[in-house]
Amino acid sequence: MNLGLNTDEAVLEELRKKYVDRVVRGSGLCVAIYDLHRIQGGEIFPGDGAVHFNVEFRVVFFRPLVGEVLQGKLVASDERGLQVSLGFFHDIHIPERFLQDPSVFNQEEKVWVWKFGENDMFMDIGEEIRFRVLSVKFPDPTTNVVQKQPDGTQLVQLIEPMQVIGDVNRDGLGLLAWWTHDEEQEEEL
Repeated sequence: MNLGLNTDEAVLEELRKKYVDRVVRGSGLCVAIYDLHRIQGGEIFPGDGAVHFNVEFRVVFFRPLVGEVLQGKLVASDERGLQVSLGFFHDIHIPERFLQDPSVFNQEEKVWVWKFGENDMFMDIGEEIRFRVLSVKFPDPTTNVVQKQPDGTQLVQLIEPMQVIGDVNRDGLGLLAWWTHDEEQEEEL
């Protein structure tokens, strides 16, 4: 605790260090400490140089609702689907079965392509994408995926503490570039 600050500021600083930008299982990603409601205590226990307080505070969490439509940036693409980032949250997956139908993975360019009639609509990395939230999961943090490598070593893949699964197989969803021309024409009318 920073002794150069008043108690409220010092407690806020410690709460930010502990919670902000971390996922609280079952609640979501802590975006900010909204306010302090009550601070009690300020005790120092024998053998411990830290000051201990009981604190009541409110927190702002990010946890999208199922069915909510969000907009992010396409950051990765592989045979399993797409990965999307909101800038402050990156664990959004759109599995291949929830892409526009029919879509195929272009091995050469490493991107998904929506076969829309005679047109090939490429889902390029870095493009803005609109998607619908299908589920929000909080996997067991002790369950990591262990893969045995050909050389006998083990690769441990950490599981994200909060996973958002999305869907783009609906009208108006997918890359924004696909729909902006239609929206501009409607505004002209």
